[in-house]
Amino acid sequence: MNVSRIALAAFAAFVAYFILGGLTFSIVSLRNEFLKYPAVYRSQDAMKSVMPVGMLAMLVGMLVLAVIYAMLYKGGSGVAEGARFGALIGAFAVCAFVLHNYVNLNIGLKLALEQSAIYFVAWVITGVVIGLIYRPAH
Repeated sequence: MNVSRIALAAFAAFVAYFILGGLTFSIVSLRNEFLKYPAVYRSQDAMKSVMPVGMLAMLVGMLVLAVIYAMLYKGGSGVAEGARFGALIGAFAVCAFVLHNYVNLNIGLKLALEQSAIYFVAWVITGVVIGLIYRPAH
């Protein structure tokens, strides 16, 4: 495994994920959907106090994903391998996080479906970023 490429891929994936999240979750219709559930979701101001924990957790999570990608990488196109990897992670996130939360939290189906679509696409793109950057050590 190429440790420096894993670290670089993890950091780039972290940046890409937050850029995508900032763009997609700032869509007015989606933001308004979250506002319907103030007992479930923190306000934007309240999120600021815990944001460092979330950012650190996502950075560690991206590092874990980059390591898993490196362990599974068999060669080939970084874009194709990364997209395939991202689609698997996206499907896992939608099933184990978004739809699981739909069952456990008092949120509407519309919000769950919107989150599902956004998270799936975000994980595919994040996988592509990892795939574009990671290269095995020679």
